[in-house]
Amino acid sequence: MGTAFLNRYVVFLGPRQVQVEEEVLPPPAAGQVVVRITLTAISAGTEMLFYRGLFPKDLPVDATLPALQGQRPGYPLRYGYAAVGYVEALGPQVPETWRGRRVFAFLPHQRRAVVEVGRLLPVPEDIPDADAVFLPNMETAVNFLHDAAPLLGERVAVFGQGVVGLLTTGLLARFPLERLVTFEGLPLRQEASRQAGAHEVYPPQAAETMPPFADLTLELSGNPQALDAALAVTLDTGRVILGSWYGEKPVRVRLGGRFHRSRIQILSSQVSTLAPHLRGRWDKARRFAVAWQALRWLRPSCWITHRFPLDQAPQAYRLLDAHPDRCLQVVLEP
Repeated sequence: MGTAFLNRYVVFLGPRQVQVEEEVLPPPAAGQVVVRITLTAISAGTEMLFYRGLFPKDLPVDATLPALQGQRPGYPLRYGYAAVGYVEALGPQVPETWRGRRVFAFLPHQRRAVVEVGRLLPVPEDIPDADAVFLPNMETAVNFLHDAAPLLGERVAVFGQGVVGLLTTGLLARFPLERLVTFEGLPLRQEASRQAGAHEVYPPQAAETMPPFADLTLELSGNPQALDAALAVTLDTGRVILGSWYGEKPVRVRLGGRFHRSRIQILSSQVSTLAPHLRGRWDKARRFAVAWQALRWLRPSCWITHRFPLDQAPQAYRLLDAHPDRCLQVVLEP
């Protein structure tokens, strides 16, 4: 008999009901390790849909992440996908070189986890935990740019400057664009957007009075009303990358006016897959390598505004729900 490990984890019990519970984990089996998690990041966009009960009830929670597979929509629900920690114990047939290694894993918010070694990503030595925890959102930002394919001298608009929007803006700012404009209503995010490299930052309502100017527009706000605004600022024959997940929030888009003749392209973009035209040359490993490098460029840990012990997770979610104006990235420290 191997050693059992005590774990504490976050669980959604219902809309706006979060609790921290305890369990005993089995010893790691062959090919498995115990990961002691030191930092996890809350996804303010996706997790707020679960927190508020606005997620689609007819879709799996996540069909692509092994730690979330098998969970059906509804409560109780364990969620999260950005955990950094170190390998605490080894199962049979795991090389000793894994012991103590710093790793990233797509895991729900918890203190420990028994994980197959093949599901772990070693964290590069020069990337601190506080930057590494942004890896999933950075991979998402890389995916947006791959789908958007910005061109030299283009004019680009980005709606939404939450963490994913900021990372996307930071990457776009490295391109030789003619104009990079962001739309965000919260002052804290507006200032972060300027620091990320936006040339101009406006509240979302400003888009209503602007003539079309963008060759490329990315809608990353999570607000269904922003899609109309994104179409309005996009030039004829331009393209709109739709990265928001609206969940069950109704989406009403005015497609009967200018859009009908505009030949604007709307493309859905989600990080679970790679664009078909890239799959012959790109895979997830190559995209992760780029995401690690992008974390070195941007060092997004500066956007961590709040740290909570794991046991205070209910307070963390209440803060994100009631006061998004005070938060950028909120992390839990198990």
